[in-house]
Amino acid sequence: MFGQAHFSGPKTLEVQLNSGGTRAIAAELIFINTGARPARPLIEGIDSVRTLNSTAIMELERVPEHLLILGGGYVGLEFAQLFRRFGSQVTIVQRGPQLLAREDDDVAEAVAAILREDGVEMLLDTAAMRVGSGGSDSVELTVYTPEGARILRGSHLLVATGRTPNTEYLRLEAAGVQVDARGFIVVSERLETSMPGIYALGDVKGGPAFTHIAYDDFRIIRANLLEGGNVSTAGRLVPYTLFIDPQLGRVGLTEQAARAQGRAFRVAKLPMRRVARAMALDEQRGFMKAIVDVETNQILGGAILGVDGGEVLGVLQMAMLGRLPYPVLREAVFAHPTLVESLNNLFMAMDAQ
Repeated sequence: MFGQAHFSGPKTLEVQLNSGGTRAIAAELIFINTGARPARPLIEGIDSVRTLNSTAIMELERVPEHLLILGGGYVGLEFAQLFRRFGSQVTIVQRGPQLLAREDDDVAEAVAAILREDGVEMLLDTAAMRVGSGGSDSVELTVYTPEGARILRGSHLLVATGRTPNTEYLRLEAAGVQVDARGFIVVSERLETSMPGIYALGDVKGGPAFTHIAYDDFRIIRANLLEGGNVSTAGRLVPYTLFIDPQLGRVGLTEQAARAQGRAFRVAKLPMRRVARAMALDEQRGFMKAIVDVETNQILGGAILGVDGGEVLGVLQMAMLGRLPYPVLREAVFAHPTLVESLNNLFMAMDAQ
């Protein structure tokens, strides 16, 4: 059955069928997995020009001459480097003082340096004020920078300013399902909504919008409802990978998050120029970084900006899942010359401080 559904009561749905007519259905267990879509910012004139989002930009038939990008998050940065290497002129407009707002300053600055080396222009602390047509097949973006107003002219405009949940047509109020101020469904650690028996999975509930999170949400539901388990999202380690070249992989706490929690921690840091495999591949940009609890020697988080950073991060994450203290990785025997063996030197460098 295919159609547009909305709640008509706590456990009932009305479906507008694609084939015509309506159908009422009811169930004791209901799962909402309607996802999210690219957000559209409230900027004067934005509806008067053609814009791109993370889907539409992959359907282009020609390379943009000058790609303007609103947003300095994962989507914006990945497409920025991609199209710059295709030959486009690229300008990123970021409202905040750094790219990747949730990352530590040193990580964000290193990512920005890599993109600048590729020739990407970045305007930080810059607000988009107005969008208009610049004539035939062009767009004008008026921005306010720390130096004052500026008009950017480009051939294409990519809007990469976050995600909006697909909840507005569900009539969640009829089911007693609570949402937050942005429309994301509020769930418990077991993914149950404010109405017992109704669950939300994936992007629609907010949080990191990653496919692997949606997979793990399913694992929680399956374990609890089909296998009699008792698992939750509490303490879930969420790995991130920014697929630029070289990659940024991250998991767990950042320095700023550990500091905000009042944790006593040490920082292990190793530049990629001291990694044998990185030297062999002639890609020595970036660094490895880990946050370690002072009392327990547990690894609290890590960031790997370098060759296959997301892959190397997996080893760090496995150590965190197994609650291995960092000296285990410092003394482990890894094959040479792999990227993973650099974890020896990463933690040796911390002890040498």
